[in-house]
Amino acid sequence: MAQLIADRRDIDFVLHEQLEVEKLSNHETFGEFNRKTMDMVVSEARNLSLKEVLPTNVIGDRKGCEFQNGLVKVPEEFQKIWQLYRDGEWIAMTEKPEWGGQGMPHALSVAATEYLNGANMAMFMYVALTHGAANLIEAFGTDQQKKQCLRNMYTGKWGGTMLLTEPNAGSDVGALETTAKKNPDGTYSITGNKIFISAGENDLVENIIHPVLARIEGAPAGTRGISLFLVPKIRINEDGTLGELNDVVCTGIEHKMGIHGNCTCSLSLGAKGSCIGTLLGEENKGMKAMFQMMNEARIYCGIQGLSLASSSYMNAVNYAKQRVQGANLMTMLDKNPPAVPIIQHPDVRRQLMNMKVYVEGMRSLLYYLAYLNDLVKIEGSTEEKERLQGIVDVLIPVAKGYVTDRCFDVCSHGVQVFGGYGFIEEYPQAQLLRDARITMIYEGSNGIQAMDLLGRKLGMKKGKPVMDLFAEIQKTTSEAKKNDALKDLGEDLEDAMTKLGETAMHMGKKAMSAEVMSAFAFAHPFLEATGDVIMAWLLLWRALVASKKVETAKKDKTFYIGQMKSAEFFIESILPISLGKMNAIMKNSHAAVDMSEDAFG
Repeated sequence: MAQLIADRRDIDFVLHEQLEVEKLSNHETFGEFNRKTMDMVVSEARNLSLKEVLPTNVIGDRKGCEFQNGLVKVPEEFQKIWQLYRDGEWIAMTEKPEWGGQGMPHALSVAATEYLNGANMAMFMYVALTHGAANLIEAFGTDQQKKQCLRNMYTGKWGGTMLLTEPNAGSDVGALETTAKKNPDGTYSITGNKIFISAGENDLVENIIHPVLARIEGAPAGTRGISLFLVPKIRINEDGTLGELNDVVCTGIEHKMGIHGNCTCSLSLGAKGSCIGTLLGEENKGMKAMFQMMNEARIYCGIQGLSLASSSYMNAVNYAKQRVQGANLMTMLDKNPPAVPIIQHPDVRRQLMNMKVYVEGMRSLLYYLAYLNDLVKIEGSTEEKERLQGIVDVLIPVAKGYVTDRCFDVCSHGVQVFGGYGFIEEYPQAQLLRDARITMIYEGSNGIQAMDLLGRKLGMKKGKPVMDLFAEIQKTTSEAKKNDALKDLGEDLEDAMTKLGETAMHMGKKAMSAEVMSAFAFAHPFLEATGDVIMAWLLLWRALVASKKVETAKKDKTFYIGQMKSAEFFIESILPISLGKMNAIMKNSHAAVDMSEDAFG
């Protein structure tokens, strides 16, 4: 069965009808990206993904990567795809042309990435990691570091990674043991071991630039004493040419549940005493710099979740329309009732509807987040920039944590709709589910995203960013209450938002009290409730746009009705469950934290 990726009609709806991103072309920064150009970019990404990239997805999953004598070979079919990425300048879609980028809006790049990642997530991770590492250099690097690395990385000649995790320092980055000793020439000798390094060694590129977190000798303990270093696989000479190997050795790759085509490496730094790095940014400010890459990576995790969920949903709809099994409930009492496509069965429709609303909500959230980043880039007012950035900061844990949780649920439904065939590897649903699971773990597990929302984002700037987000939701509910078809949905969402505000106040107070442990035991349910309200908002926003066009629409009338039904289903069938979650949070049960360790068994 051919795998599908994303619904182009829905992508166009979000870009051009919900967000109206073509208005960005009114600003000189994005002047060349009018609607026609944007549509061409999305079409090119779609064509490349379906014709060239998608056929390598199953191949990469089944072949995996090969490790031998410190070197890693990716599936040979990936070599052509990497070259196509380079030729099409897909590695640096939003970056400046002077460094090899295309300078396109972030919202447009997310649409392209949804296709490219959905076609082969393991393959596109090589792109995303390179882009993120290069972005770090562009933001914090010296002129020499930029000159040596940026064009080489943004054009895909060189690759990039991020080296954070160690055997004894996973989520607790402050416990890292990698050290840096300053040399007389201003460079640093790096010594340590890093694990779970995606794309840490591969044969796609001639050099790999590793941003490495390490502690300079004598620096403070914990995260306050962490610095960031650039450590190339092959040393770079003053003139930019490559020199000798840099004592960065891959000691093995992991055998994983999913993303087999992307190598997950263990790296040894300085085992021979000759691993040299240069400081990136300021001493002891490494975590601040790395958070920039982490935020980008967390949004990318959300895009990964969206693209996998979208593919699973489209596959499931296609299969449900074709798979004939059982009689329609309305004809079951007839003599010899005919078998019908399973999409006619109520429980299958329930599952498909669940998948549909989350995929649509995810897409709107991630495209909206990217659009806010574009507005931050072009906005002239400092106050407005800060307002928009605050909303972005609040939404990041939702875009990473909530979206990837729901992605896994959607992919699980995708297996279920296929029945036994969904459990068989010759169909795409099983791989999508396996690949999806990692998105909930890396780049800060979803429990950490929940703690970030509760512990940092709620109280940030005295709560102003949260209130600014609520104000955006309020605009939608106010408009919906004036719409006869959506009035009740607007009122229901407004009530849920009020309840969420009360819950947030409750959680904020508990997190600052002696009940802090029980408060954080409910951090993840609070993330879920917050995400549910945001999904309801985005779906209602979609419905408002659709309601204005449904009467005059011709070929798209069914699509617009579908948007209104999505909002109705979510707000009437899922949002009431969210209110139950909030009630449970407000009870603030201490059972989980009062339970003795031995009582767990």
